[in-house]
Amino acid sequence: MKNQWITAKAFFGYLTVGKAANLVKLWVSFHWSRMSKHPFSWGLPATLSIEPTTSCNLRCPECPSGLRAFTRPTGMLQTVLYQKVIDQVSGHLTWLHLYFQGEPFLHPGFLDLVKYADGKGIFTSTSTNAHYFTEKNVSEILGSGLKQLIVSMDGISQEIYEKYRIGGSLEKVQKGLMLLLEERKKQGREFPRIVLQFLVTGQNEHQIPSLKTWSKEIGVDELQLKSTQIYDFENGSELIPSDLGYSRYIPDGKGTWKLKKQMENKCWRMWQGAVVTWDGKVVPCCFDKDAKHVMGDLRVDLMGKIWHSMAYQQFRTQLLEDRSQIEICRNCSE
Repeated sequence: MKNQWITAKAFFGYLTVGKAANLVKLWVSFHWSRMSKHPFSWGLPATLSIEPTTSCNLRCPECPSGLRAFTRPTGMLQTVLYQKVIDQVSGHLTWLHLYFQGEPFLHPGFLDLVKYADGKGIFTSTSTNAHYFTEKNVSEILGSGLKQLIVSMDGISQEIYEKYRIGGSLEKVQKGLMLLLEERKKQGREFPRIVLQFLVTGQNEHQIPSLKTWSKEIGVDELQLKSTQIYDFENGSELIPSDLGYSRYIPDGKGTWKLKKQMENKCWRMWQGAVVTWDGKVVPCCFDKDAKHVMGDLRVDLMGKIWHSMAYQQFRTQLLEDRSQIEICRNCSE
């Protein structure tokens, strides 16, 4: 609870009157849209996920980066484009997640991206597979202004870890994470807060007790046991854990599987934030990994124009009327 309060305190430290007013507009427009079944979109996005790169060093089986399976263009975010976007949104953005697909630390200027957003008064976070924490860069990470660092580690032994994080080294991840935590303590810093994220699968669920012990010993700030998104889940998968409390999916009684949570014709994400690909395309959420639903292009249009565009409104209308007809929603736990 203490760790969550520290993160919340940092978040509210960046919150201005204008940003708070914008959040109220978004909340009111979302609920008014739900009641009226007509999309109203007052305000501007309060959160963004921006993609530093589509490149990744691993080959995780349920990830298009790992599978090298994108149909959209791949590449690295250009600094000029990034700064242009941040300059546009800094007045209303409360949270920036510098991640979508790929491994962000493969971007050569990643920490400069963090510093730029932090300098504009934006709370920053990222997600990483933690293969790039070294004695050379841990101090740079600590001094970048990054507030939250999510580390994906889906096993407590190399044999289990590499079943999902194919090509990864658990030893490198653990050493790097401990190095970062030790240096943070040495420097007397509170940030970034370290969230250790464990995708629970049928292959690693037996290691949860050992994981809890290890994470407590090294002093991570939070441990998240997260359900795994699985493509073609209807036919079952060895990745579905036996403890269905950790699963997004349950048997449907007909020999196949279905989403545990019943889909409703609503989604706060569509009123609260968006995702920006490395080349400036705006897509509605992180489930649109291959950018099938492009709402606009920040290389040529402003975020405000895109956010209130006909394309976005039509997408929100479809969601309010029948969300099951939107492909990217069919495997969503929102």
